Amino acid sequence: MKRWLPELLMALLLLGLFVASASIGTTRLTAWDMLAADPAIRTLAGTVVLDIRLPRTVLAVLAGASLGLSGAALQGLLRNPLADPGVVGVSAVASLGAVLAFYFGLWSVAAGGIAGGLAAALLLVALAGRNTGTLTLLLAGVALSSFAVALTSLALNLAPSPLAAFEILFWLLGSVADRSWEHVRTALPFVLVGWALLLTTGRGLAALTLGEDVAHTLGIDLGRLRLAAIAGTALCVGGSVAVTGSIGFVGLVVPHLLRPVIGHDARRLLWASALGGALLLLAADIAVRLVAVGQELKLGVATALVGAPFFLWQVLRMRRTS
Repeated sequence: MKRWLPELLMALLLLGLFVASASIGTTRLTAWDMLAADPAIRTLAGTVVLDIRLPRTVLAVLAGASLGLSGAALQGLLRNPLADPGVVGVSAVASLGAVLAFYFGLWSVAAGGIAGGLAAALLLVALAGRNTGTLTLLLAGVALSSFAVALTSLALNLAPSPLAAFEILFWLLGSVADRSWEHVRTALPFVLVGWALLLTTGRGLAALTLGEDVAHTLGIDLGRLRLAAIAGTALCVGGSVAVTGSIGFVGLVVPHLLRPVIGHDARRLLWASALGGALLLLAADIAVRLVAVGQELKLGVATALVGAPFFLWQVLRMRRTS
């Protein structure tokens, strides 16, 4: 029981933040007001909590868990402590798909984001064959991400009106505000399938820490391992980005914070990173609602303000170590 104490504490803290998130907003109504004696207050509180705050809270948990889980999986797969979903291009291509959907009005933004995530998966899985090394995969992801960012910038540059460009840019900043249960239903199937694939990689990632040759000797199919990790990342991150916009650095920060506590066992770290990612993103979403800066700060901006210095610190630390 003591071994799983960190995960248990994180789960309890996540439950507390979940209730707090459902009680925080521009009105003073809380989740407990749904039990009020006044029927009018009960009805209003039910509408505010269940239809406005709860979808936002659920999406923050889904997106945060997806980013934390995929970050831990990719760092183990690529054996690179700086890897996260943005490195392999999934976040950038999913964002590009959503931008193109908005730009041309051919389908919903969510469908475009999911299509972009799946396109990134197909391109990367094609490279994740049995004879493809992790370095090739990493370089392909960086190239794919750079190309997607360039195309997104081109779409912004050629936007038919300043208002369209502003709306695209506003969405790209990343947020879970003003989301509905329809957004949750859109992302949930892709997220759950992605989680299932990533959680099957624990044994393989644990063996991979000893090197590819040793992992192969232990019976690990490296091609199948890469396929599961990349496809799982594409599905859960693509589904999340499709409805929340681009939110960065969660997948980078969370595994690093948890390794000193959880250890380097990939099987345990995957579960812990999912909990930690959900905690971090939900706490950040609560923080942006509490900080009074006029218009609500976008969630992607808040995570970047924390994640970018952390990324720089990691680079400097690796430089000193080397």
